[in-house]
Amino acid sequence: MRNIQISNITVLGDGGWGTTLAILLAKKGKSVTLWGAFEDNILNIAKHRVNRKFLPGIKFPKSIRLTSDIKLALNRADLIILAAPSQFLRAVLKKVQACGYQKLAVFLSVVKGIETETLMRMSEVIRDELGAVKLAVLSGPTIAHEVARGIPTTAVISSKDPSLAVSLQHLFMTDRFRIYTNSDMIGIEIGGSLKNIIAIACGISDGLGFGTNTKAAILSRGLVEISRLGIAMGAKKDTFSGLTGLGDLVTTCVSPYSRNRFVGEQIGKKKTLKEILSKMDMIAEGVTTVKSAYKLTKKYNISMPITEQVYDVLYKNKNPLKAVHSLMAREKKNE
Repeated sequence: MRNIQISNITVLGDGGWGTTLAILLAKKGKSVTLWGAFEDNILNIAKHRVNRKFLPGIKFPKSIRLTSDIKLALNRADLIILAAPSQFLRAVLKKVQACGYQKLAVFLSVVKGIETETLMRMSEVIRDELGAVKLAVLSGPTIAHEVARGIPTTAVISSKDPSLAVSLQHLFMTDRFRIYTNSDMIGIEIGGSLKNIIAIACGISDGLGFGTNTKAAILSRGLVEISRLGIAMGAKKDTFSGLTGLGDLVTTCVSPYSRNRFVGEQIGKKKTLKEILSKMDMIAEGVTTVKSAYKLTKKYNISMPITEQVYDVLYKNKNPLKAVHSLMAREKKNE
């Protein structure tokens, strides 16, 4: 199995996760450029060597180059890490296509979401815009601030090219960041996307003052929903009991850093979605992913009651307590 050589790395997206990966790779001695769409934030990072907006308290290695010029960022890059929010990924890809990139460049998606209009997974969006590029996906239970602080973390890389997956596994592996490989790209992307919806449900439970019993029910039945849809879309069942299924779900549903859990908690405390989002700098992907998942339940004729109730609470102004009643009063059935 051949090893793919990677010398120059560009991270497109200066949010918490993109910033964390740039720092991780720079600390391994790699040549890294971090691109952000907003010049003022890039200039602020350059001045303070800290991403105060998206990753406060974590110092930047001096070796990381910073730019808001995407053409400059792509120059000589042989690995391009896509770390923009899912709803902006296609727009970023159009810029990449317009600016050009090295013919043999590898693309790595670390984006979690499903495009609302097309219902495409992020790898499908990338291929739709860029064609048959070398492509892999990295996902898992990876709260950015914990990875940046060196807290032991595990993740998964998937690619249709086993050599590429192994090469990227080697590139990212550290003594505190352990990488596995898995060929099931569909399952990995579905697990990483839909867990954000279940995290919103867990947050609503927290906001309503419910306890551990309720959260355990949401987690376990939420995993059933994720698996049910994923398998219908062509994923492997075993993937959902692994890091990018159960692992990512647990992390997002319990972490105090989870943006999706936070949104749900505020909803449970009777705040409106508009009010919550207006005060957030970072994006809670589950807010838009639930629209896609709701459409997918119809497309595949799949029962996803928790997902449907989260959709009704966020977009039909359903009272959270009524949503709880709707779930608890459903027809009796076997597990």
